[in-house]
Amino acid sequence: MILGEGPVGTQPVPSGPFVHRADLRADSRGRTAHVAWTSVAAGSLALHVLGADETPARGEVEQARATVEDAMGVARGSTFYLDQVHSADVAMADGVGWGGAAGPTADASVSPDGSQPLAVLVADCLPVLFVDGLTGATAAHAGRRGLLDGVLENTVDALEALRPAGARGTFGMKAWIGPGVCGRCYEVPEDMRAEAAARIPELHSTTSWGTPALNLPAGAQAVLRARGVAVERIDLCTLEDERVFSHRRQPGRGRFAGLVWTTGAEAADRG
Repeated sequence: MILGEGPVGTQPVPSGPFVHRADLRADSRGRTAHVAWTSVAAGSLALHVLGADETPARGEVEQARATVEDAMGVARGSTFYLDQVHSADVAMADGVGWGGAAGPTADASVSPDGSQPLAVLVADCLPVLFVDGLTGATAAHAGRRGLLDGVLENTVDALEALRPAGARGTFGMKAWIGPGVCGRCYEVPEDMRAEAAARIPELHSTTSWGTPALNLPAGAQAVLRARGVAVERIDLCTLEDERVFSHRRQPGRGRFAGLVWTTGAEAADRG
């Protein structure tokens, strides 16, 4: 199954649960792939951030997740969430959404045929969403530590391994780098910047006030392009833009989600 090539459009969304969204052209079977990032207006989608002064109760998070799924056009409780740990581990989605068993401990997830919606939770870390136009596989990722340890490369490897033996490679694979703290704002100690830049030179940055920093979007883009993956970046800094959650701006308040899913006849049949 080959997804339609090229996006119909990638645009900021002024209201509703998404701060940004992209939709691909439908394939010959009528199935369309989507990527999106939720806004503060959608509520916190993290069950691990509960109970503090400004954070929601479990029931509020579950309702927020269900409401977002309604906007996605997928079944409630079907989205695959991870127990994220800032690793380079990639988990295969098993068809069980958040309404069932708890998700596995990993930092990236892959839906082998693209039929299961995937989510990754962030509040300054970098959400990267993938769609493989050849196989229909989708993937999601987040995390600074994982970026340095190779989670993007591992995710691309996992997607490539799902391709037929005669079609290995990354042609037709695309990644969207979503909202995260930018290189002007992500202040780090000098030794951390030096260590990170030794691994990925494009990470080297300086804050707008002149101190050492990391540019996670530039680093992720460099890694992906080196592997031949097409990349689109969403220019939205979580620290600067109050439409999304930021742990640095408001520690512990909540998490927004990067989402990748498919809709259409084939996806509906599997859902």
